[in-house]
Amino acid sequence: MNQNKPFNEPSFRQSVDLMFNRAVALMDLPPGLEEKIRVCNATYTVRFGVRLRGQIVTLTGYRSVHSEHMEPVKGGIRYAPSVNQDEVEALAALMTYKCALVEAPFGGSKGGLCIDPRDYEEHELELITRRFAYELAKRDLIHPSQNVPAPDMGTGEREMAWIADQYNRMNTTDINGRACVTGKPLNAGGIHGRVEATGRGVQYALREFFRDKRDMEMAGMTGKLDGKKVVVQGLGNVGYHAAKFLSEEDGSKIVGVIERDGAIVNDAGIDVDGLRDWIAGHGGVEGSPFGTFVPDGASVLEHECDILIPAALEGVINLANAARIKAPLIIEAANGPVTAGADQILREKGCVIIPDMYANAGGVTVSYFEWVKNLSHIRFGRMQRRQEEARHQLVVDELERLSDHLGDAWTMTPDFKSKYLRGADELELVRSGLDDTMRIAYQSMREVWHAREDVTDLRTAAYLVSIDKVAQSYRAKGI
Repeated sequence: MNQNKPFNEPSFRQSVDLMFNRAVALMDLPPGLEEKIRVCNATYTVRFGVRLRGQIVTLTGYRSVHSEHMEPVKGGIRYAPSVNQDEVEALAALMTYKCALVEAPFGGSKGGLCIDPRDYEEHELELITRRFAYELAKRDLIHPSQNVPAPDMGTGEREMAWIADQYNRMNTTDINGRACVTGKPLNAGGIHGRVEATGRGVQYALREFFRDKRDMEMAGMTGKLDGKKVVVQGLGNVGYHAAKFLSEEDGSKIVGVIERDGAIVNDAGIDVDGLRDWIAGHGGVEGSPFGTFVPDGASVLEHECDILIPAALEGVINLANAARIKAPLIIEAANGPVTAGADQILREKGCVIIPDMYANAGGVTVSYFEWVKNLSHIRFGRMQRRQEEARHQLVVDELERLSDHLGDAWTMTPDFKSKYLRGADELELVRSGLDDTMRIAYQSMREVWHAREDVTDLRTAAYLVSIDKVAQSYRAKGI
């Protein structure tokens, strides 16, 4: 989708460094500390063999640790043919800043395996994943208190369950073994709400943006999310959940969906669930009955809309197409979808970009909740839910007594009793914690954005907030 990327475009890693440098130029950090925060601490490259289809196949994987100002370090493992050391190190750096911004107590890490998972059968992927996990775990690059992976592009609950099981086979007496990885299935120690977390976080981020008139004015927007036209690039886990929640719960209209084989455009609104089912059955969007098919999917990034959600690859908005982007608001659900050069062009046009560091932090936030759940060995809500219901019952009983006394002059709303009496379950508590996290993190960026004349965009504000928190951690350590 980014095949038209110009040759003079900085790489993803260079983009991250450029954006980091732009922020630290506005800070008063000692040069040594600035360098310490910027550089990647260590990257482990592993080449291992797996016997597949009667022969040994050698695969290359990476695990990069960017910053250990807090431990464990946290970051996903992606399976993609494009995986390389520079990309993994750039993603690890983003994880450091992301965790600091949303106050998740982790350093930044990232992993990747250079394969296309679509080329392998399930049992082959299991062999590959277990061997990769073994290579990392024996060097403590998978460990509940040192390095905790999670799903990323090309991986999901299934791979995380294999990794957790492999770790536990190698560490049979580690009572906290399940906490070695997050994003697991529920029956393997996962948490309700983790699959939807990143997409849900995108929704909460947009809700917080639309709560402040100053923010909307910066993008030349008015009103609420209801009725806003949205284009989503990538209907994978993140893009699907973001599109689904925005259309079903906030009244937004999904007018464009971009996928590998092209795009679907429908200004009347696209049935997100219907299109996802079509993609699952047909391998792409072509031929689907949900709108007009556009073979050149990348061109739909330039479609007329209010909100653009790039939720797939990095670098899809670059020097070649940035000037033609019409959306006044871009929220980066993917990592690095806007290059440093495109970022400058868009800012000069008055486009507001909600940066990836914040926008897709829902995943690591709920991963944090899962990690805490695994370490505490109890699901959220188990201790207090029924006690909460019992206290609410007292209020309902009193209201019913009043209702009987007053007769028809006063009655309760029909479904009030059932809603009020139900104590919060794990999913509700996870969503509440995610909403709170996304609100507070956005407010910390907003405060810097509006308070400082030398900060003209949310990305710089996000870097300033996060780098300052990392710097404070290092200072507290005596570094």
